[in-house]
Amino acid sequence: MASTGPSGPDNPSDASLARAARTGDFAALSTLLERHQTRVFRMCVRVTGDEEAALEATQDTMVRAVRAIKTFDERAQFTTWITRIAINACYSRARSEKLRRHASLDAPMRGGRSSDLAAGAGSASDPGGGSLGSSLANREPGSQERVEEQEARARVLDALSTLDFEARTILILRDGRDLDYDQIAAILGVAVGTVKSRLFRARQALREAIEGNDGAGRNESSTRNG
Repeated sequence: MASTGPSGPDNPSDASLARAARTGDFAALSTLLERHQTRVFRMCVRVTGDEEAALEATQDTMVRAVRAIKTFDERAQFTTWITRIAINACYSRARSEKLRRHASLDAPMRGGRSSDLAAGAGSASDPGGGSLGSSLANREPGSQERVEEQEARARVLDALSTLDFEARTILILRDGRDLDYDQIAAILGVAVGTVKSRLFRARQALREAIEGNDGAGRNESSTRNG
């Protein structure tokens, strides 16, 4: 996982490790990749919706990073660089295994953020905002509220799994990982304005998917009780 706390001889920064790795220091490269491996895997699980595919995408990411480390531009953050590689690896897996529209994202995430996508699928300051889970975030719920929060999260994850790869990825980067627009733009290789417009469309699609799933659930319940 990413380095925390002040850097120093016992806790070198990503930048210093990457600098050493570019010169052929294999120990520095190994430390750097090990530091980011868990975080990359967790993100790949969310993007692909399948732990086996995520593991393969993570392995692909590490291999690609080893091969490309000498091209790493030190003006960029290493986290941004390796996340872009991981997204490309996930895309390759999703395309080749036809997981783009059919993967379930309801996979276990040990050590993940408690709010996750259900509590962060929009915010008042973001385009297309109006958080889908803002009423559930930043407070300690009671037992009934916890059940409702879990149900809300499940609805978001079910709806998220129906979105295309591009929409799902940008929602995960922004609302699941809380990256800013500049970071997402660097990862995806697009302009900030493009990030905002894609995010707007993705959130709109997610809301429509949630409403559609809720409507289908109500209709099914009415049919059973009719």
